[in-house]
Amino acid sequence: MSGERSDIQGMDRRSFLRYTAAAGAGLIFSPLIRAQEREQSALEDINVALLGSGSQGQVLLNSCLKIPGLNFQAVCDIWQDWNQKRAARLLQKYGHDVTRYIDYQEMLASEPDLDAVIIATPDFWHEEHAVACLEAGLSVYCEKEMSNTLDGARNIMLAQRRTGTILQIGHQRRSNPRYLHVYNRLIQDAQILGTITTVNGQWNRAVQPDNSWPDGAAIDPAILRRFGYENMHQFRNWRWYRGLGGGPIVDLGSHQIDIYNWFLDSPPSSVTANGGTDYYDPATHEWYDTVMALYTYNTEYGTVRAFYQTITTNSNQGYYEKFLGDEGSVVISESASRGSVYREPGAPQWDKWVKLGYINAPEEDEQNQQQESGAVLDVRETLAPPAFELPVELNDPYHMPHLKNFFNTIRGKDTLNCPADIGYETAVTVLRVNEAVEAGRTLPFRPDEFEVPGAISGITSGETES
Repeated sequence: MSGERSDIQGMDRRSFLRYTAAAGAGLIFSPLIRAQEREQSALEDINVALLGSGSQGQVLLNSCLKIPGLNFQAVCDIWQDWNQKRAARLLQKYGHDVTRYIDYQEMLASEPDLDAVIIATPDFWHEEHAVACLEAGLSVYCEKEMSNTLDGARNIMLAQRRTGTILQIGHQRRSNPRYLHVYNRLIQDAQILGTITTVNGQWNRAVQPDNSWPDGAAIDPAILRRFGYENMHQFRNWRWYRGLGGGPIVDLGSHQIDIYNWFLDSPPSSVTANGGTDYYDPATHEWYDTVMALYTYNTEYGTVRAFYQTITTNSNQGYYEKFLGDEGSVVISESASRGSVYREPGAPQWDKWVKLGYINAPEEDEQNQQQESGAVLDVRETLAPPAFELPVELNDPYHMPHLKNFFNTIRGKDTLNCPADIGYETAVTVLRVNEAVEAGRTLPFRPDEFEVPGAISGITSGETES
């Protein structure tokens, strides 16, 4: 045993954390990792870099500051006098002594003690950044979309399999306790919706001006060109440009379409889509500002039609996902204002699920109001059935549970909720929508499109609810 202990003690910090995480994920079954060493690793601070400190990077950073055991050592962003400075000042306020970088390669070469990196750069940079960080031995949290191209997403996935390093894709609903409760308890255990037949969802945003920048704060044109931007407008509004982002269907829709695949336990078999740049200037909004898509899913329970829309000219009803079955429906959103379950009139009573704590019974005044009205619910009625509320709340920032899941996996205490294979499946599902709009016809999916040849699933998604 002394030889085994010396093998572990000879590992560098990064290798030891990776080895412990693999053991915690069930990839290594070995007496080499003793309880004492596991405990030591679990308590150890994780050295982190933030790569991309724009609006999304700031959101992730704010969540990380609420997670104990993280030590930020570096911030990398090409907008040196704005994004980079703002993030560094915030981290320094919380006691993190960070070094600032413009070039990620310089950061990787200069920071040998890093354990993990959070990538929140524009989508077209994800492939290069994620692959380089994985090959450097870093655990990677990569914002969605995994890439703006399927080739890019495929290369990230292959790099993860090649290196065996931890990679979490930022579909944060996968770690949201409310979504986990709906999937694990209501859909899987109780099958409270019966047979799901239809799904619909949306993310609507009001008209917004393009992102601008303060006078005198523009990035040097040479730096912009070096990092793939023609001008400052393109840098600030990259999501609208082909070759850089994917438009609203990728920026917004990806989060929700990922839930379609998850809750239905299946990728789609086809997609039809219609959309266009109907409102904004096509010269600066190259991607569609309005998209409506219809997926067909061939599940083990039958065919499911799933509609999705994203518009950027009106914010009515915001964003939500709705799953409708022959015995009930659930409406859920990241927003705490939506999270209700509705029983169909002919479905069995849900008293059992109320007693088990799966759902909360409707308020008495709501039930009494319906009884006093004398209304009878059937297909001709407009009166909504009483709402059974979800008993689970999320009081933390939306991204915090997903980041905690990532860091706990590094420590060997958890398994990833959105590893590379899930992120890739979603990327295929979402990126094909823009193709379907352009093609003007229904595009079929082959089952093998959702898999990368030679990629064997490693650290997989868990079912924890907290």
